[in-house]
Amino acid sequence: MTKISRRDLITRALPLSLAGMSLPNLSLAAAAREITWDDLIPPGIPYAEIIGEGEMDEANDIWRPIYDANATKLNADLHGAYIRMPGFILPLEMDAEGVSEFVLVPYVGACLHTPPPPPNQLVLVRSVDPWPSEDLWDPVWVTGRMSTQLMTTEVAETGYALIADEMERYEW
Repeated sequence: MTKISRRDLITRALPLSLAGMSLPNLSLAAAAREITWDDLIPPGIPYAEIIGEGEMDEANDIWRPIYDANATKLNADLHGAYIRMPGFILPLEMDAEGVSEFVLVPYVGACLHTPPPPPNQLVLVRSVDPWPSEDLWDPVWVTGRMSTQLMTTEVAETGYALIADEMERYEW
């Protein structure tokens, strides 16, 4: 067994470990794949086949859509993908710093007293840095690692989740 003294640890091992810390993380340096809302639908399923009927829940003043099985089918190729996509913010968690959790929706006003888009057209986003509240209605680009998972929020069922490590205003 080799003995390492405290002095050896400090003078030899520590500089090596610190050198490793300064190496760039190549996975973070990779360019994000730019996707559109159509990419969230699995190949071979037309958008017209995921929209269903629904009914008004008068007691809660919300529309309860009834989707067919295609509405919850997700594009498995996006699981784990580092992506960049545009959309609009439907806030779930907001504080003085801004919005840190939201549903990314394909059009402004989605989910507000209208039938929400189907789950495979909604992305639950948690942002590393909150998006400013004063820019809430601006379209945004969101960049991060995508996962495919059906989840229920207070506003809708989502088919995708994303941890946003970068957000910026979308320019038309």
